[in-house]
Amino acid sequence: MVKLVILFEPPDELQAFEASWQTFLRQAEQMPGLKKETVSRVERFLYGDRAVYQIHEFYFDSIKEAEEAMASPQGVEAGKLLQAMTAGRFSLFFADHKEDDLENIRRHTRKEGAPSTSHREHD
Repeated sequence: MVKLVILFEPPDELQAFEASWQTFLRQAEQMPGLKKETVSRVERFLYGDRAVYQIHEFYFDSIKEAEEAMASPQGVEAGKLLQAMTAGRFSLFFADHKEDDLENIRRHTRKEGAPSTSHREHD
């Protein structure tokens, strides 16, 4: 699975951002091939070169599907809205996504007690 990640910098006008946000979501959620999405509001910024206000992740089966979604009419319109609502103050990238839950990790813990360093898919 791959995710298309948007890191939003803190907006200058929070009310304007929030008003535009709903329009952006309605458009972006129509992209073909979208499997799920997550939104995280940053509660406290601890360290880094630039602050992040919000993280939005769109999940697809592959980079190819994500690229096709971005090139779709819905994706192109969402991109225009994204630019307009942020004035270009965001980062956008693809990330390979692997996920495991603690129960599965514990089942695969080495006998000597040290957890494996490799990422596993669910059994």
